[in-house]
Amino acid sequence: MKLKAIALCTFLIFSGTFLRAQQQPADPIGENLFPPELVMQHQQALGLSEDQKKLFKEETRKAQTRFTELQWQLQDEMETMASLVKEDRVDEQHVLTQLDKVLNLEREIKRTHFALIVRMKNKLTPGQQARLQEIRSKPQPK
Repeated sequence: MKLKAIALCTFLIFSGTFLRAQQQPADPIGENLFPPELVMQHQQALGLSEDQKKLFKEETRKAQTRFTELQWQLQDEMETMASLVKEDRVDEQHVLTQLDKVLNLEREIKRTHFALIVRMKNKLTPGQQARLQEIRSKPQPK
């Protein structure tokens, strides 16, 4: 009987830990920013002005151009990395230098995206931001 009670307690403790690990952690940064797609999908509900629409289109176009440039560079550097690690004996310093190039490009992609969403948020009124929070919190039909 004691063995069953101990086994049950152990199961409950570990299942609770497992369930907590399964839950998505809060994202205090992401929950305060809005993806450009969300803004575009709900422009009428947000009541975007023509100036806001124009600015968002220009900023998105600039960011997309930059993303394309960075993606090409990243692919080139990844091909170089792949060729370096194919060798039987890998030059560690050379590979780590190449890794730094790859990571710097990935960082620049993320930085460009983050700058875009911050720029867009700054052009939304507090009311539009509240409306986006409301839209995001409602479950979307599939």
